Amino acid sequence: MSIEFKLPDLGENISSAGVLAVLVKPGDTIKRDTPVLEIETDKATIEVPSTVAGKVSNIHVKPGDKAEVGQVVLTLEGEDAPQKEEKPKAEAPPQQPPAEAKKQEEPKAPAAKAASGPQEVKLPDLGENITSANILGVLVKVGDKITADTGMLEIETDKATIEVPAGVAGTVDKIHVKAGEKAAPGQVILTVSGVAAAEVEKPKGEGKAQAPVAVAPTPAKAAPNGTSKPSAPPVKSGRAAAAAPSVRRLAREIGVDVNVVRGTGPKGRISHEDVKATARALLKAQPAPGQAGAPGAWRGPVVLPLPDFTKFGTVEREGMNNIRKKTAENMAQAWSTIPMVTQFDKADVTDLEKLRVKLDPKARQAGGKLTVTAILMKVCASALKRFPKFNASIDLAKEEVVFKKYFNIGVAVDTERGLLVPVVKNVSGKNIFEISADLQVIAEKARNRKVSPDDLQGSCFTITNLGGIGGTSFTPIVNPPEVAILGVSRSSVEPVWQDDKFVPRTLLPLSLSYDHRLIDGAEAARFLRFVCEALENPALLLFEG
Repeated sequence: MSIEFKLPDLGENISSAGVLAVLVKPGDTIKRDTPVLEIETDKATIEVPSTVAGKVSNIHVKPGDKAEVGQVVLTLEGEDAPQKEEKPKAEAPPQQPPAEAKKQEEPKAPAAKAASGPQEVKLPDLGENITSANILGVLVKVGDKITADTGMLEIETDKATIEVPAGVAGTVDKIHVKAGEKAAPGQVILTVSGVAAAEVEKPKGEGKAQAPVAVAPTPAKAAPNGTSKPSAPPVKSGRAAAAAPSVRRLAREIGVDVNVVRGTGPKGRISHEDVKATARALLKAQPAPGQAGAPGAWRGPVVLPLPDFTKFGTVEREGMNNIRKKTAENMAQAWSTIPMVTQFDKADVTDLEKLRVKLDPKARQAGGKLTVTAILMKVCASALKRFPKFNASIDLAKEEVVFKKYFNIGVAVDTERGLLVPVVKNVSGKNIFEISADLQVIAEKARNRKVSPDDLQGSCFTITNLGGIGGTSFTPIVNPPEVAILGVSRSSVEPVWQDDKFVPRTLLPLSLSYDHRLIDGAEAARFLRFVCEALENPALLLFEG
């Protein structure tokens, strides 16, 4: 009986291989495990053993061909009618996570006229680039009498979990959303009766998150930047690309992901010309300098297919919450688009620690807690005044540097749902006791899901303190559009050479990461040295500001 031997599975993400040599010829009698082919994948050159025994009657490939996994390679006449053991044609071992469905724009609602009859309460603007939010809970029910400050929804955006106030007073006639749905700014949430005409007009135009919900219609946002994406080559499919090793090498050399190339050969095979055509399309798709998405701008993360982990053991999958998804996206964007360098130094805080402990009771009377972070916020605000480039942002579209004349400091806060960076405003205009009180309040809001979008915006510079957990140093990632971030590690007592002897001193490790497009290494070293000297001699701020 005739037996077909097919090219077996060659491993994860390998769907084909180039045939270098055929090691048998018609008429040969082979056994199982007899090498029949020498092939080259994009990972290695290997010999392929036969999984069947018999006499070779026909060979279906030749050197120079490309063979697909599952393709018939040999036909044999079986001597003892062995069972077929070849593996079926592999379709696509890796599973590409399905792309999230694109958020649909909400239709523009007609303008709501000021009246005392039933009024539509809409979801307000939630902040920069936030076009939708998950509804975690509806906090009112039909028939409830509400005031402007009554919380109507608990929502989760990419940045925080927020309680949204109704913004009007009246009686709830109808609820248009429910928990588990998504809502976009401008979408109708409630219908409320008994709303006074003055209340209808009052919120109009207010854009802050804690401001009342605008009853006048808020059109749903289009694309976050108002631009359409340029055309691009085909996106990845779940199947590994059918390309010879030489084609894969060409793609790597010119910076093209072979998995997005559309093959024009038989069964979608990719040729050298296909790779070159894709490269040309990528270049044409890039906007000119000065446009959104120009070279150097973020084009999204590269999503690589994962292997089938269940082959190795039991796994469990858990969905990422919005905060984690946004953190992953922002960190990948920052790492991919900003040339970052980290400067390290240590500050002698022996005397400062004594002063901090002594003055902490006064800070608590003011409603805060005198921490190293609160002190660093004041010091960094002074450093930003002294070194204006650190209080700036780069506008690549206009090829300009934006220097800020205000001094807001963001502080990374570890919460159950992920990392949040609430912002303390006008740090330069407050004393350290006031800063510590503001920091206490905003950190608690972040941990208790009460932080608003406005609390997360407007930062000029970020401080992230891991000293309470441990570690000697780390390299924090710049949070764009900022150009620098200060990392703080755990202080330790170390011997320091003073007055011809070693003395124990408390040293605080600091790590300053900065955007090298705007800030040079010497400037970063001076900035960090200024911070260290201010911590070592706090009175310096009284004289230098």
